[in-house]
Amino acid sequence: QVQLVESGGGLVQAGGSLRLSCAASGRTFATYAMGWFRQVPGKERELVAVISRGGGLTYYADSVKGRFTISRDNAKNLAYLQMNSLKPEDTAVYYCVATEEIGGSRIDEYPYWGQGTQVTVSS
Repeated sequence: QVQLVESGGGLVQAGGSLRLSCAASGRTFATYAMGWFRQVPGKERELVAVISRGGGLTYYADSVKGRFTISRDNAKNLAYLQMNSLKPEDTAVYYCVATEEIGGSRIDEYPYWGQGTQVTVSS
């Protein structure tokens, strides 16, 4: 079991930046692949980014490549999502997720979810 708590969301103008943080409980953080999903009301949740246990491998959705960066600090039990050049279409609730398996793109591959943090990008 791992508990995840997101923070760092808020309101930002288009072109601005935000950094989301995900704090994980426990001493086994480094055994989890970490990721970020986002959801707009009425739409399916979308995988944004994934990072491997050691941080050496990352994946990004095409819509955020070149703008978002996922990272982690295993010594601090923290995962991050740096979001630059934000667009109104990035507006969503962002969820931190974790899996004991190799992180993929399916929602059901991630048994551990945070409570979500709202990101709103104004035009």
